[in-house]
Amino acid sequence: MKIHEYQGKEILRQAGVPVPRGIPAFTVQEAVEAAQKLGGPVWVVKAQIHAGGRGKGGGVKLARSIDEVKQLAGEILGMQLVTHQTGPEGQKVRRLLIEDGADIKKEYYVSAVTDRASQRVAMIVSSEGGMSIEDVAHDTPEKIITEIVDPATGLTMAQATKLAHAIGVPVGSVAQAVDVLQKVYKVYMDTDASLVEINPMILEGNGNIKAIDAKFNFDDNALFRHPEIVAYRDLDEEDPAEVEASKFDLAYISLDGNIGCLVNGAGLAMATMDTIKLFGASPANFLDVGGGATPEKVTEAFKIMLKNPNVKVILVNIFGGIMKCDTIAAGVIAACKAVNLNVPLVVRMKGTNEELGKKLLTESGLPIISADTMADAAQKAVAASQRK
Repeated sequence: MKIHEYQGKEILRQAGVPVPRGIPAFTVQEAVEAAQKLGGPVWVVKAQIHAGGRGKGGGVKLARSIDEVKQLAGEILGMQLVTHQTGPEGQKVRRLLIEDGADIKKEYYVSAVTDRASQRVAMIVSSEGGMSIEDVAHDTPEKIITEIVDPATGLTMAQATKLAHAIGVPVGSVAQAVDVLQKVYKVYMDTDASLVEINPMILEGNGNIKAIDAKFNFDDNALFRHPEIVAYRDLDEEDPAEVEASKFDLAYISLDGNIGCLVNGAGLAMATMDTIKLFGASPANFLDVGGGATPEKVTEAFKIMLKNPNVKVILVNIFGGIMKCDTIAAGVIAACKAVNLNVPLVVRMKGTNEELGKKLLTESGLPIISADTMADAAQKAVAASQRK
């Protein structure tokens, strides 16, 4: 789950990390009132979407008068903001953050992220803040410094001091930078985040350290512990199909192909998509119905897949372990009847109650294309998707 910048800054503020004063706004009038409440003389008008690169896309502007705040708010609210993370279709701006201007002397990059290789948290910093970290990694990788943190000790003062010196924080500001780094690590752990990114963290003219951007991603599996974070969820920023799927505990991600996939198990789902690609086509989605799928869940899964107009065929690939093949077969039959299926359906199932599942499908009278192997299923799905 992702949240907006202003929400992330509120979490940082509560953790004791210095951030600029700012007020969210949903209308031009609210933006004007926010600027008046903050006082001047300079404000930053920021689009709030779940994507980076907003400045380059025209979603972050500086205003030097209330009239300019009003003008910029009117321009940015409602715009289709295109960044390198939104794709060419962009994302509609529905929220703004009106914030105090900052006296920026130097920009740094700071993040905490889960490092799968070490199975620990990595603190990543760079002297090249304000830039895309991917560009820094490509052009000047030596300017990215990583420190792996032992969860038993947390980010120690020695580690944080090492990082602050490595990115060139002036001696007089090192103590505050160390404090910020340690608090970023702590808030990462306390909120069950999967990413906390501050780009940039700045050195002000007076020597103070401040976070003037905030990006948070959270581990969905831990959200039950954080109702206050769940309350930050903005469904307008998410794929409607993915939102609908989450209501039924379906793991669904939209993709750009034309073969809908319904699989039980994330690993098998990934392998199924790879096999489709191997035979020259592309999956329209990732969809894992999990080990406890019911006929009702399978029906909802079909409905969600078929809302995508690009879907030309559906491929069901089931391994019957915890999930029995006959249960899935019953779900497929119910789903086909409920949605009045009008695209080809390829089904491959192996495992527990396999023969019973196949018998149910055969006796259903539905025009189901059976397959014995994953390769056979993928080839038949690809062939069906190419028919006119």
